[in-house]
Amino acid sequence: MDFSLLGPVAVTAGTGEITLGPVKRRSLLAMLLLQPNATVPVEQLITCLWDEEPPEHARTVIQGHVSRLRATLAEAGADAYGVELITHGSAYRLRMPEQLVDSERFSELVSLARPETAPEQAVDLLRQGLDLWRGPALTGTVPSPPFAAAAHALEERRLAAVEALARAHGALGQYEMAADVLHPAAVANQLREGLIAALMLALYRIGRQSDAIAWYHRTRQLLADDLGVDPGERLRTAYEEILRAAPTAGRPRAAAEPTAQTPRPAQAQPQAQVSAQGRPQASAEGQAQAPAQEQAQVPAQAAHPPTASGPQLLPRPPAGFLGRDRELTSLTRLTLPADGPGGPAYGGAPTGLPPEGGITVVTGPAGVGKTGLVVYWGHAHADAFPDGRLFADLRGFSGGEAAAPAEVLRDFLHALGTPADRIPPSPEAAGALYRSLVAERRLLVVLDNAGSSAQVRPLLPGGPRSATLVTSRSRLDGLIATDAAHPVRLHALGPEDGVALLGTLLGPDRVAEDPEAAHELVALCDGLPLALRAASAQLLSRPRWRLARLATALRDERRRLALLSAEDAGVAAALRNSVARLSADDARLLRTLGTGFAREVNTAEAAALAGADPELIQDGLERLAEMHLLDEEATNRYVMSDLVKLFAQDSEDRKDGDRER
Repeated sequence: MDFSLLGPVAVTAGTGEITLGPVKRRSLLAMLLLQPNATVPVEQLITCLWDEEPPEHARTVIQGHVSRLRATLAEAGADAYGVELITHGSAYRLRMPEQLVDSERFSELVSLARPETAPEQAVDLLRQGLDLWRGPALTGTVPSPPFAAAAHALEERRLAAVEALARAHGALGQYEMAADVLHPAAVANQLREGLIAALMLALYRIGRQSDAIAWYHRTRQLLADDLGVDPGERLRTAYEEILRAAPTAGRPRAAAEPTAQTPRPAQAQPQAQVSAQGRPQASAEGQAQAPAQEQAQVPAQAAHPPTASGPQLLPRPPAGFLGRDRELTSLTRLTLPADGPGGPAYGGAPTGLPPEGGITVVTGPAGVGKTGLVVYWGHAHADAFPDGRLFADLRGFSGGEAAAPAEVLRDFLHALGTPADRIPPSPEAAGALYRSLVAERRLLVVLDNAGSSAQVRPLLPGGPRSATLVTSRSRLDGLIATDAAHPVRLHALGPEDGVALLGTLLGPDRVAEDPEAAHELVALCDGLPLALRAASAQLLSRPRWRLARLATALRDERRRLALLSAEDAGVAAALRNSVARLSADDARLLRTLGTGFAREVNTAEAAALAGADPELIQDGLERLAEMHLLDEEATNRYVMSDLVKLFAQDSEDRKDGDRER
């Protein structure tokens, strides 16, 4: 069974393409496929399916489409492929192996490509990925803003892959092939400066200098006429190089034919050519090279596709991941051995795991990038886990019902090859079977978005050769106390990494136009990757906006949380899910703190604000800090971030409004 989003939305099975029915049913399926294995609320589906005001019976219409879609998938034998459309209260989830979706396969292939360090392999991977495209993404869905934004994001990823393919050809000295790859994309995207610059340099290197210069003048005129701006740095640099008829530092070297004295680039010291996280940094213009200080720290296996043959449930690597060197190093140190031939201390791939089976808990506030960190690390170290990589979203802070350990155990056992009718019905027996199956395997188990230590414990593999990574907004002190888990705290991005992330998402040219505004955006977003991505979504959907315009809008504290929202994935939604886990007293304390102090508070000040006993307030402050809604920067000194403060104030305002009504 194959699900297609990269072109007309379609589903094919052994007998051919499945008839999906009317456009809204097709669109509903597309929205679920854009978020495979994620819970999609009915409200989000209504927003996607009706561009104008939805009808009063919109929920009933969606229920009908879901029912017919479920029946259609069942008739096509979806169960045999592990595909199931599940209802979760007022939300739906399409549970499935993500590799069945062409957009997921495309992203995986692109993420594995290393144009600079392994260009031959990258050419093959990128061509496989681009061959999956059959036309404009999401063709046949309703013309609503959410689908337009999703199609735009997919198209941006396709163009980034085109640019990466051209760089791979350039690294091999195949500049004519690079020009052939870039030309159709440049014709269709004549204001994409990075793409035009790459085409200009490719044309220049095959002797077509006049054509390269003509592209520059055409683009300069379009920028002036359509946007009222001058060419950015990348376009100007390419033009100046061509005029000087001299190479710049960024010019790719022609690859020599491999000989005994001249190894291929992909084989020449790969650990010194890939970033510390295991792959080059990505950028919105394609994939930029990693910073120089990172390029001597990476395991060699990260430059190649994983060779593991076991279950591979890990989601695709996060787009635009960068920085986090210290935390990634901590994960490697705590999870993989440093000694032994071939281990990290020797500059090679890990050969085994700690004898007790390592458990690491990555914690931090909502939107700080915990899932992206562990997924990135898991892909970078795939070869350390030849028996597979398991992943489960425990939905501890998703606003709906948390995943039951028994449900996750069934998924894991099925992925490990246990037939459905052989999985024990009792959670205890299923857990025992799971532990016996993985006892001697070298597995990575990622338990994402855990709500409590009790939710995690039944899913720990327990074998001496497996490693477990857990992410949570709670500190999970119980897991640290009883299971010797190692904590890794994830903080917000610093100013430079935050600006680099904006450059990755928006393109370096757009950020370079106004670096001061870029730094202000990072500060207004508290350095949270989720907030920065939401801000970038606002700018990507408004290509004529400069960064300073959004920064000005975000200065208005009444609008900031709304502007930092992308459908249901914004900062406010993430914080709302965290606050939902609080007791009524702790939620009240958070609202009081949000309206009562500027940045820091101690127990006595908080007690005075709340009019409560200091001892009770101390316990409440500790619980808020455990959930990363406050930071204890020093003994009895608690700090609240600006975004949490605004959320707390907004919650108090809504409560006051409800009382008035």
